[in-house]
Amino acid sequence: MAVDAVVAFWGLSLLLVLTPGADWAYVIGAGLGQRTILPAVAGLLTGHLALTGAVAAGIAALVAGSPATLTVLTGIGAGYLIWLGATGLARPAGTGTGLDTATGTGGRLRAAAKGAGTSGLNPKALLLFLTLMPRFTDPAGDWPVAGQILVLGAVHVACCGVVYLAVGIGARRVLAARPSWTRTVSRVSGGAMVATGAGLLVGQLAL
Repeated sequence: MAVDAVVAFWGLSLLLVLTPGADWAYVIGAGLGQRTILPAVAGLLTGHLALTGAVAAGIAALVAGSPATLTVLTGIGAGYLIWLGATGLARPAGTGTGLDTATGTGGRLRAAAKGAGTSGLNPKALLLFLTLMPRFTDPAGDWPVAGQILVLGAVHVACCGVVYLAVGIGARRVLAARPSWTRTVSRVSGGAMVATGAGLLVGQLAL
C-alpha cells in the first residue's frame, strides 16, 4: 500500500477528529460525569472499528449505489444525536442523576454502548468511512482493497484514541477546580448534539 496515500488519509482523518462534534461532546460529558473516561472512549473507538469492518466488507460500495440508504443512515444518526443530547440537557453531569454518574460494570457497559452508538451513527464518521476512505485505496495495488481499508481504519482509530483521551482528561482537569462550570459545559455539549442532529434532519428534509 502506498505510504503517501496513508499519510494523506491521516491528515484528513486528524483534521476531522480535531473538529469538535458529537464525539467530542460525548467524551467531554464522560470526563465531567464519570469516574473514568476509558469505557466511553473504548465505546467511541468500537463504533469506528465497526465502520471500518463494514467498509472492508464492501458496504461502502452498496451505499454509494443507493443514495437513499445513506440518507436513511444519516437520519438515524441525527435522531440518535438528538436523543443523546436531550438526555444530557435533562440530566447534565454534576447533578448526581442519570447514567453519567453510574458506576460499576453496568455503568461502564452503558457508557461504552452509548459511545459506540455515538461514533457508529455519527454522520461525520459515516461521511469519512463510506464516501472518503475508499478514495484512498488502489484497486490495482499489491494489497487487497479490504486490507487497505483496515490499515486506514487503524490509522483513524489511533487518531481518535489519542485525541479523545486528551479531550476527556483535559475537560476533567480544567473543570475540576470549577465545579460550577461542570453543568454549564455539560449542557452546552448536549445542546451541540441536539443542534447537530436537528441541522442534519433539516438538511435531509430539504433535499
